[in-house]
Amino acid sequence: MTTAPASSTSTESDAKLKIGNHILGSRLIVGTGKYDTMELMKDSLEASGSDCVTVAVRREKLYDREGKNLLDFVDLDRYVLLPNTAGCYNATDAVRVARMGREILRSLENPGADWVKLEVLGDTKTLLPDPLATLEACKRLVDEGFHVLCYTSDDPIMAVRLKAAGAVSVMPAGSPIGSGQGILNPNNLRIILEYLKSDDPNYPVIVDAGVGTASDVSVAFELGADGVLLNTAIAQARSPVAMASAMKHATIAGRLAYQAGRIPRKLYATASSPEEGLFTSRPR
Repeated sequence: MTTAPASSTSTESDAKLKIGNHILGSRLIVGTGKYDTMELMKDSLEASGSDCVTVAVRREKLYDREGKNLLDFVDLDRYVLLPNTAGCYNATDAVRVARMGREILRSLENPGADWVKLEVLGDTKTLLPDPLATLEACKRLVDEGFHVLCYTSDDPIMAVRLKAAGAVSVMPAGSPIGSGQGILNPNNLRIILEYLKSDDPNYPVIVDAGVGTASDVSVAFELGADGVLLNTAIAQARSPVAMASAMKHATIAGRLAYQAGRIPRKLYATASSPEEGLFTSRPR
């Protein structure tokens, strides 16, 4: 079992996040794409406090326009790599890319070689997942021994089927990839959490895609999500390093707020100070 180093996004009152055969100190997982420079990516990853970094493993994704290798800018002693199948549009390609990622990480002796973030997209415009191809690929990868973290829509029924297929984590989208719209359907996320945790309260549900800013991260955690995976919200921010730091603190705040338990919403006001002993008369 791989245990990532303790992260500044952890709190003493909060258990670490267990996903398959891995234990993460931070509940924030960050991506490596869309940064203007590799150096900016490196600084942003550090500011996020994350100890898990997801990497698109298709060969052309490992190098930037200047031919720099992404892996030269990721501290492999600090981060557990989570290979992903981004850009795949059918189950066969997704399985092939997952195998490629496993071999790359094995050559690096990185403990992330046994897991994969599965993405099988339906079209290039919406980047919504293809549910049938995703389920097929999930089953095939589980049969091959992968610990599959599965990107999906916010459909509760599909989430249940992916868990039943052996996914170690189901990752519903808050909104379309890179859209920055945040959590569009919190009710569906609540249902997914209820269904997937009914027989296993510790089953990890991670919100993946659509985050635009720190408040979106807090909302996801306040709803009960176990983790958040994001990329564009940091990489394309005006100041990626500052936004990465904001995401770190939003992770802490949102998780603590969920654990603390919010007060019920009420239609009318409730006085926060006691009224006993007041000499003023009440309005009529």
